Amino acid sequence: MSTLPVLVFDVNETLLDLDALAPHFDRLFGRSGVLREWFAQLILYSQAITLTGDYVPFGDLGGAVLRMMGATEGIHVPDSEIQAIKEAIATMPAHAEVPAALARLRSAGFRMFTLTNNPKATCEKQLRRAGIYHLFDGQFSIDEGVRRYKPAPEVYRAVEQALGVPAGQLWLIACHTWDVLGASAAGWKTALILRPGNAPLRLGGQPLISGVHLGEVAEEICNRCVG
Repeated sequence: MSTLPVLVFDVNETLLDLDALAPHFDRLFGRSGVLREWFAQLILYSQAITLTGDYVPFGDLGGAVLRMMGATEGIHVPDSEIQAIKEAIATMPAHAEVPAALARLRSAGFRMFTLTNNPKATCEKQLRRAGIYHLFDGQFSIDEGVRRYKPAPEVYRAVEQALGVPAGQLWLIACHTWDVLGASAAGWKTALILRPGNAPLRLGGQPLISGVHLGEVAEEICNRCVG
């Protein structure tokens, strides 16, 4: 049996290019940068929903946050725009280096899974459209069972239980510091991809590996873990 750790990947922005959504936000709001504001607000309110003990699917929450932002600027956000953004999310392309980096890790013998706030069906569609679905052993979604958003500790515990793998044998690879903080607190090893607009927080659990793209991170994981 392989003694390699199990690798778990965040999906949105970590593997897939979030900037593909920018034209929709530019069209609605008429200025650049709104996409990043919306995504940050989406994560904020996903965590607020979890702290209050409530739950709504990620897509519904994303639409509600978009309408909230529109209301603050006097901009009406019709159903058609929300649907168009949902469809764009499901078809975001992979970052250029991602397919080769994932193939490198798979050829080295790692088992690989995804862990996302998106519903599982959305994640599967994303991975298939990006051409990387076949590189994973499975997908985990907070929408199934736990219904608490990352970085709630229950999310990471649910993965451990489903895989029958202890925390110390799991790696989270993500480009979001809040996800790294959650996995680190759960006892996982972590790697941070420094996508544009993301940076480490010099407080809390620190990533063991950082790199500007997944290729760098994959190479370092192989150097550390493959004999």
